[in-house]
Amino acid sequence: MSAKLQFSKMHGLGNDFMVIDAIAQTVNLTPEQIIAWADRHFGIGFDQLLLVESTDTEGVDFRYRIFNADGSEVQQCGNGARCFAKFVYDKGLTDKTKITVETASGIIVLYVTADGEVRVNMGAPNFSPSSLPYRVPGESDVYQLEVDGEMYQIGAVSMGNPHAVLRVSDIGSAPVAELGEKIESHISFPERVNVGFAERVDDSHIKLRVYERGAAETLACGTGACAAMVSLRKLGEVEDEVKVSLPGGDLTVAWDGDDSHPVWMTGPAVMVFDGVIEL
Repeated sequence: MSAKLQFSKMHGLGNDFMVIDAIAQTVNLTPEQIIAWADRHFGIGFDQLLLVESTDTEGVDFRYRIFNADGSEVQQCGNGARCFAKFVYDKGLTDKTKITVETASGIIVLYVTADGEVRVNMGAPNFSPSSLPYRVPGESDVYQLEVDGEMYQIGAVSMGNPHAVLRVSDIGSAPVAELGEKIESHISFPERVNVGFAERVDDSHIKLRVYERGAAETLACGTGACAAMVSLRKLGEVEDEVKVSLPGGDLTVAWDGDDSHPVWMTGPAVMVFDGVIEL
């Protein structure tokens, strides 16, 4: 008799997830399983798989683990964090509206708002190249990156996961697939990198597309939205609160420009369906 695993399918602005309660049921995942389940034709289909685990850390409510569609485990996912909060709240795993969560990159705090959206304290941005890691001689607000003989100007920041941000004049014609793939696996980023293509509309609005590490282009990327905002805010090109428009919808990102202060991200999280899969 085969074992069965309960899961939920969720999305944040079209960035979609398989969410598994690993507190109420025993879960032992392999990369091969994750790859099979992520397949949109033969599996469930998702950008990332999220695991809800218990924790022994004092003052922390849950442990949050994230796996890409290629089976690799990553440190952080902003859209996933919002879905995580909605999942544990709606499923009755907690009655708190302020939820403290342990991730591979540190502690984050999630707030379920009265209107059903989720506000996330994403922590302070880290502009140190070693935090990505990014192989450059020293820290800078902008860098020159050579790709196939051409030079591109990028910002680089870790939001718990690594991001390179390129300014583009037109988000619609940006070479996200081709250039995104080349930068993601560039030799200067030994652990690969998420690549954001950002169009500044005005000082309170950015349009963004993101080529995600291990998942290619997605409809939305929460940490990518934060990375784009802080990169432009660092240069004084946007205000302290910005609407970030992604293909899947809009997020609000706020940061005051102080490197020691956290970035706040607010947006929706949607439950699509619950399911059971045979192992």
